[in-house]
Amino acid sequence: MTMTIEELEFTTLEIVAYAGDARSKYIQALNFANEGKFDEAENLIKEASEFIDEAHKTQTKMIQMEAAGEKIPMSFLTVHAQDHLMTVMLLRDMVQNFINLYKKVN
Repeated sequence: MTMTIEELEFTTLEIVAYAGDARSKYIQALNFANEGKFDEAENLIKEASEFIDEAHKTQTKMIQMEAAGEKIPMSFLTVHAQDHLMTVMLLRDMVQNFINLYKKVN
């Protein structure tokens, strides 16, 4: 069974949407931490992590489908979704490190 272009587009847009929501939460968390509002920052980090988890579940579903022999068509949108998710995962790590630094300074 092959994933249709429409299914692929929906799945990749789902990854982009979850990753985009997470990105916004991480940036907001960093801004709160910069203001010394660490509880608010940590709450946003938790919310962002939930979005990342959902994006990762979707990504994993695609990987499992391909591993099971299903043909997954590659498109620019698919590559963009993967890039977007990985960039946000890197942002997560950087924001957490910055928050730890802000806590040490304050």
